[in-house]
Amino acid sequence: MPAHRAPTMGRQNVSRRRFLGYLVAAPTLVVAAELTRQSIWGAPEASAASIPSGPQTPELYDLLDTLRDAARPTANLIRIEVDRDGTVSFALPRSENGQGIITSTQMIIAEEMGLEIDQVKVTLADARPELMFNQLTGGSSTTFTTYTPIRVAAALAQNQLLKAAAAELGQDVAVLTSRGGVITGASGRSLPFSALAEKAANQVTEQVEVTLKPKEDFRIIGKPQNKTDARAIVTGRKKFATDLQIPDALPTVICRAPDLNGYPEDVENIDEVRSMPGVTDVEMVGTGVAVRAATFGQAIDGVNALKVRWAAGTVAGEDDESVLAKVKKAELPLAVPAAGGETLEGSFTFYFRSNSSLETNCAIADVRSDRAEIWGPMKNPIAAQGEIAKKVGLPVNAVTVHVTEGGGSFGRKLFFDAALEAAEVSKKMGKPVKLMWTRSDDSRQGRVHPLATSRIRASVTGDSVLSFELRHTSVATEVNPGLGEPITAAAFKAPVIGNLSLSESIFELTQVTPYNFGASTRLLNEVDMRFNTSSMRNIYSPDVATARELMVDRIAAKMGKDPYEFRMEFLKNDRMRAVLEKVADEGDWGRSMKKGTAQGLGVHVEYKGVAACLVEIDCRPETVNRRIREAVTGPRVTKVTYAVDVGLVINPRGVEAQMMGGINDALAMTLTSSLHLVDGHFVEASWDNYFYTRQWNTPPEMNIIVMDSTADEPGGVGEFGVAATCGAIACAYARATGKVPEYFPINHKDPFPFTPKPTVPPIPASPTDGLQYTY
Repeated sequence: MPAHRAPTMGRQNVSRRRFLGYLVAAPTLVVAAELTRQSIWGAPEASAASIPSGPQTPELYDLLDTLRDAARPTANLIRIEVDRDGTVSFALPRSENGQGIITSTQMIIAEEMGLEIDQVKVTLADARPELMFNQLTGGSSTTFTTYTPIRVAAALAQNQLLKAAAAELGQDVAVLTSRGGVITGASGRSLPFSALAEKAANQVTEQVEVTLKPKEDFRIIGKPQNKTDARAIVTGRKKFATDLQIPDALPTVICRAPDLNGYPEDVENIDEVRSMPGVTDVEMVGTGVAVRAATFGQAIDGVNALKVRWAAGTVAGEDDESVLAKVKKAELPLAVPAAGGETLEGSFTFYFRSNSSLETNCAIADVRSDRAEIWGPMKNPIAAQGEIAKKVGLPVNAVTVHVTEGGGSFGRKLFFDAALEAAEVSKKMGKPVKLMWTRSDDSRQGRVHPLATSRIRASVTGDSVLSFELRHTSVATEVNPGLGEPITAAAFKAPVIGNLSLSESIFELTQVTPYNFGASTRLLNEVDMRFNTSSMRNIYSPDVATARELMVDRIAAKMGKDPYEFRMEFLKNDRMRAVLEKVADEGDWGRSMKKGTAQGLGVHVEYKGVAACLVEIDCRPETVNRRIREAVTGPRVTKVTYAVDVGLVINPRGVEAQMMGGINDALAMTLTSSLHLVDGHFVEASWDNYFYTRQWNTPPEMNIIVMDSTADEPGGVGEFGVAATCGAIACAYARATGKVPEYFPINHKDPFPFTPKPTVPPIPASPTDGLQYTY
């Protein structure tokens, strides 16, 4: 492998600019970075064949810009340490939930310092209030916001090690090479990092300048890399919150109300349950009745034995249609009148969807009179620390929050419901607890993607679109304070959003209509109905993209144009057209298809990137009605071709994996998975009756194309596989069936393919006949 040489000034692109950093006073080498602004986004190009639309907010300043600007003041607190054993350590102030950011961070540091990936140790930082807005994991922002400061810190460390080696070897820095943690001089004499860690340390903190490694010299960044924790995951050695052995922290489960957000008024048999086998404690708390026991099974038995008198929940008596009626009543008007052209309108409904992840909500808490210690997979640990301190009546500095790796998030772990509950339970019982939500808790009381509608009106004349209005109306999306505060702090830098609500700000910072459709507007209105909602993966974009792309197909048909050719003509710039052209070529757009099958296209712009998706769907009766035991089938997407340009790619394999995950989310949201609200509660009680994408519904063919880019920095990846795919599936379904769907998922109003489980007892019994259902 090529050795890393001392830096010299080359061409003055972004990667060769000089950056400020800090040498931190410490016994061994510790360095930190200061962040300066970069951008990879350009203004849209006008198309000669269409009426140009004015720039939309995210094309000038988007959610990623907001989060990075908010993080900038504390970027210098992100530090890299060279240890006495020669390895490099970094406590990443973000949350790893399977998205691969630990691996990509190792790659970035290893690249800048000429190391192998396994010589870099990346852990997750505890809550650090001094970081303010710089410990948030959300909005696909981690790599975008940390890429430059991590590189600057790593380059500073490398430079200091080279200087220390030069002094030891009596040679000029320019003749030294660094490879694999060993610095070698012109004479062949070498020194390992371990021998230099103390010699390179600084006695006082001082500011210095550094030049980053040129992109053309990269040997790790941009090369496919398996996740460095993959073996630990598949062998069961990886530790999640409930795997931790914290002294005296016993399994704890909460008995929850039959209604959404109901709460306990009284327990008839609390002493009886306290005397059950294994049970140590039973206490009423704000969200239910907590049972602590020697095992989770005994805690669940205690929960199901409780006889509780419940207060009504926050949406008592409501159902899907009553909520939808209130949302429709709040819809903003479509304002642009027909201006000599023909008006096309569409209205689409998106029902509640679960925000559960593979790992249910969980946390460990040990709350004492003078201090508290919490363990959990939190994406907003600073906000969590503050709220937990309030809950237990302690100062913030008396609460320690340890961030554990999580088993999935999809935005769910932006909230820390389990940590708050665990802290409350531990304080009330006076004992450590290991609290876990059950699957039924997650489905019935957990956070959801809100019910929403999207309405669109387009004014079309000849070969032009004169106007395109989108009005999205939703049950209010709750935004965690840890996400809201940085947006509020940086809002003054963004055009238009200064006086908008937090949700409206996020909508305005993320939503782009990527077509030149004349006067183009996008507005959000929300209705607060006291549901537990969250910024579920990709937030508003899947619904908005579905509605938009369906209407794009309708406009194309009205003009007598092929959906692909129409998009190529009306897309705003060459970057967008490139991904669409790629999927059309790779996916063989326009090929002959059997009756009842069809292709569909979707395009989406977000996170400094562009994406296009081409799907093929089979809606023939023999496919829709295929029988699989205990399963929901329906139309099947048989092929997905997905092209994405996310700027500079750190790990192509990681990008591919994230796109695959997003595609499977899109399949579920569009075709099969939703929650049904009946009489104030959600019917679904687990994943056996919440129909997320199963193996028999995944595409047999999936081709992910990560586009080459000349960008100097990465965009966002984590959520970018969802929206374009949702739009493509909806368009393919409409073309295959000849009917444009008006609600999603398309099976939401079908009869239940399962027998609903009771709400009392709250935790359905585990099956005892599992072997009969194995394949």
